[in-house]
Amino acid sequence: MTGVVWPPVECPKYRWKRLCQPMKCPFCDVDRDKVIDSRGSEDGSAIRRRRLCLSCDRRFTTYERYERTMLQVVKKNNVRQPFDRDKIRSGLERACWKRPISADQIEAIVVAIEIDVYDSFDAEIDSRTLGKMAMDHLRALDQVAFVRFASVYREFKDVRDFVQELQPMLRQP
Repeated sequence: MTGVVWPPVECPKYRWKRLCQPMKCPFCDVDRDKVIDSRGSEDGSAIRRRRLCLSCDRRFTTYERYERTMLQVVKKNNVRQPFDRDKIRSGLERACWKRPISADQIEAIVVAIEIDVYDSFDAEIDSRTLGKMAMDHLRALDQVAFVRFASVYREFKDVRDFVQELQPMLRQP
């Protein structure tokens, strides 16, 4: 439940209007209440509010949580799917299989990609951009895992494709 805003008001920061229905008492279905106590949850992801209905004098609890926008990933064939961090993790795990890379390092890459995605994109992200982000992180972490990931991501057809991808890495000291 977000705060009661009626009539609609314009948010000065984002220049959009917010419509919220008043909070109704679960006992008498009247929308007249007051907040008597507010506190954050233990993990900081919600606010717990104790309310007192001014009509029936009963108390009830509401929780206010943020709602993350559903980011869509546009695949190569223009199909859109919801962003799923587990898909990124599984791709990274396959690329890092039997390499000296810990689960914590993989999780750190997933978190870094997720933060970049939500900070930089509002509604949609291209799957190629996600793949490029993962490749950049793997290139810095482990060259073998990078080549494994690149071979799937870039759909290598033969050995020449591998050699072309490895040339810049071989030139570096």
